[in-house]
Amino acid sequence: MMVVMARNRPFGITVLAFLAILAAIQAMVYTLQMLHLLPVTLGPVRFFTFDLLGAILWGMLALIYLWVFRMLWNLDPQGWAFVVLLSTLNLVLALLSIFGASTWEAMAPALLINGVILIYCLMPGTKEAFGVPG
Repeated sequence: MMVVMARNRPFGITVLAFLAILAAIQAMVYTLQMLHLLPVTLGPVRFFTFDLLGAILWGMLALIYLWVFRMLWNLDPQGWAFVVLLSTLNLVLALLSIFGASTWEAMAPALLINGVILIYCLMPGTKEAFGVPG
């Protein structure tokens, strides 16, 4: 007979996991917009003069966010480190996209979602839930 122990997932970690899914969706939207497969609604989305490179970078970050969602959902302690790193990379890529001819309005969802994720990850309660020393 096998004994299965249920792990208690704190509500905050569930919220963080769903924010990761939201960030993955947002990154996929940018990918499709830079590939000119989805209409742009908030402003021009460009990555310097080579939109394909921007689409590849946003697409990779979207896939990584899906992987991080799985880590967060399974309460993997490394998930916290990866989500902090990934949200920072997404903020940097959004700023690079702004310098590369995208507008602030077009990149506002990325800045907002990833900013919220990063701030939430650095809160003491979130660190404690993953066993990260404060």
